[in-house]
Amino acid sequence: MNAQQAPLTTGYAMACVLLFVLLSITGWQNEAILRAGFIPARFGAELIVPPGTMVPFLLTPLSSAFLHGSILHLIFNMIVLLFIGRQLEAPMGRGVMAALLVAGAYVGSFAQWLADPQASLPMIGASGAISAVLAMFALIFSRSSPAAIGPVPSHWVRALWLAAAWIGLQLLLGFAGGDAFGAVAIWAHVGGFLAGLMLARPLLRWRFGAR
Repeated sequence: MNAQQAPLTTGYAMACVLLFVLLSITGWQNEAILRAGFIPARFGAELIVPPGTMVPFLLTPLSSAFLHGSILHLIFNMIVLLFIGRQLEAPMGRGVMAALLVAGAYVGSFAQWLADPQASLPMIGASGAISAVLAMFALIFSRSSPAAIGPVPSHWVRALWLAAAWIGLQLLLGFAGGDAFGAVAIWAHVGGFLAGLMLARPLLRWRFGAR
């Protein structure tokens, strides 16, 4: 699959990589994280920051999705984004992919805020957005057919298993990488995945009509 079949996914990944390189070279990485990362405690409050402009709070779920704290954090997220996202964007189109990424970023940030609204540490990374993409991919493209669990249909069981594996892998990498990987925003991943689950069928109908 070439980049022309998935221009949004490829472009987003390139933007994340280029921004990381640029901020690393200029030494502005930490300041960018402070000013453009999602900080739950900023909601309804004024935080004391160095002089300069901060990204408006309502836009930080998007701006934070372009920032990564380490090379390991960046590489892991981009591998998953390109592998899953390009397979999904090719048949579903840019509109569906954009809706998933934006919804994943916002719902993931909202879930992180719900978990700890007074947190003052910036949350960054594409994981919330990627989680939404992963959820839709799991629902419509996975070939495995696990047995239903009570009233839970098999396709939901499959998605939940994949969600557990995704979150578990992020936690393991967080523990293994320590400061190199950064703190894992577990609730952002959960929120992003739930957004993808909820949007999968409406976006399918939007893309293909009533079929």
